[in-house]
Amino acid sequence: MTKIGLIGAGGYAGVNLLSILLRHKEAEVAWLMSEEAHKGKKITELYPHLLGLCDLSCQTFDDLDKVLGKADVIFLALPHGLSLKYVPKMLAAGKKVIDLGADYRFNDEAVFKKWYQLEHPDKKALAEAVFGLPELYKEQIKKARLIGNPGCYPTASILGLAPLVKNLLIDPDSIVVDAKSGVTGAGRGISLKVHFCERNEGITAYAVNNHRHMGEIEYQVTRISGDQEIRVTFVPHLVPMNRGILATCYAKLIKEIPTNKLVGLYKEFYKGQAFVRIYENGEPCTKNVSGTNFCDIGISVNEATGTVIVMSCIDNLIKGAAGQAVQNMNLLLGYPEDEGLKQIAVYP
Repeated sequence: MTKIGLIGAGGYAGVNLLSILLRHKEAEVAWLMSEEAHKGKKITELYPHLLGLCDLSCQTFDDLDKVLGKADVIFLALPHGLSLKYVPKMLAAGKKVIDLGADYRFNDEAVFKKWYQLEHPDKKALAEAVFGLPELYKEQIKKARLIGNPGCYPTASILGLAPLVKNLLIDPDSIVVDAKSGVTGAGRGISLKVHFCERNEGITAYAVNNHRHMGEIEYQVTRISGDQEIRVTFVPHLVPMNRGILATCYAKLIKEIPTNKLVGLYKEFYKGQAFVRIYENGEPCTKNVSGTNFCDIGISVNEATGTVIVMSCIDNLIKGAAGQAVQNMNLLLGYPEDEGLKQIAVYP
């Protein structure tokens, strides 16, 4: 049985991670941490839906030295810039670490600084961290001790684009990603943009041309393409639903390829990947992946314009955060990749 420490249990990603770990046959959650305001509170005071399922109370970073030795694997679900302070100590103690934040997603210090305006103090660990997208980096993940779990928008976008850029089928300067997310992507904190009256019955673009996930998408698709520099136009939107992401990716094909050929290419590319589902025809919907670790992908070609359109759907809190983190843990520890992740979407 693997002992788990979970930091950031008070947030949406953290509580979804806890929910998955509670049904994982090989995991035992040893301790939880959250912000100072939650100190000493039972997790059921923050999330009553866990009554009778988890009796743990929240600790804070003041308790880290006391509980560090009680966990084999530590998950951090924190805003960017916070994990930097604690990961070195965890690695030095011999722990496996999975960071759901952004602090270890880039191996390049200059790229991290560009997008997060922070000097990275942990350059050695940054260089060795593995980007936790199992469908692309499974073998590296199995050997890692530090995983930088991908962001939610990048997960949907990169999985949608990877077969095209890997096979050099599209103009690298033509990629546009139009992505829409449920409001949980903004976290549990209170702000005007997630106020009910602001979001209900409305949709808005935000962080146009400077969303930090654009840098993550560009960094990874450039690597996948064989270091052919790729720039992406990325526009995220908030829509009035709780969870889910639909990333619609557009690009110019460099030669004529019919839709059915591309569907076959995607099926071959993701052959054996338990959590990627390729649609034969039709368009994926966020409802079909809600609460699951699946990424559903549909492909269509506009033959008149030579444009390929890839529609990629995930649950932002599961495949986009907590579920993917557990998928990474399973690979790290040699457990079945889908352990704890076999849930089916609630439908309708």
